[in-house]
Amino acid sequence: MALHYLMAMGLNKGHKVMKNVSKLRHSHHRGCLTKHTKFVQDTIREVCAFAPYEQYAMQLYKVSKDKRALKCIKKRVGTHIRAKRKREGLSNVLAAMRKAAAKD
Repeated sequence: MALHYLMAMGLNKGHKVMKNVSKLRHSHHRGCLTKHTKFVQDTIREVCAFAPYEQYAMQLYKVSKDKRALKCIKKRVGTHIRAKRKREGLSNVLAAMRKAAAKD
């Protein structure tokens, strides 16, 4: 184990100082799902249900037209990654609906 002396050369050279620990920036928390945000999203989903394009995509997903559903969603939301996320969310909703129907 190397001793830490005030040396003029080597890996541990120079004056020893403590690292300045700063708070995380607000931008690092952006996009995180909070309890309040989740509550608001669930309330809106319950009141407004699904948009017409989401209903169409779910119909396509039911008949195993995943790629067509992705193309339809991508046209509405703008980017491929957002469309994949939306398709995944809609497929989870369909799976939950199927599970609830099987339970009854």
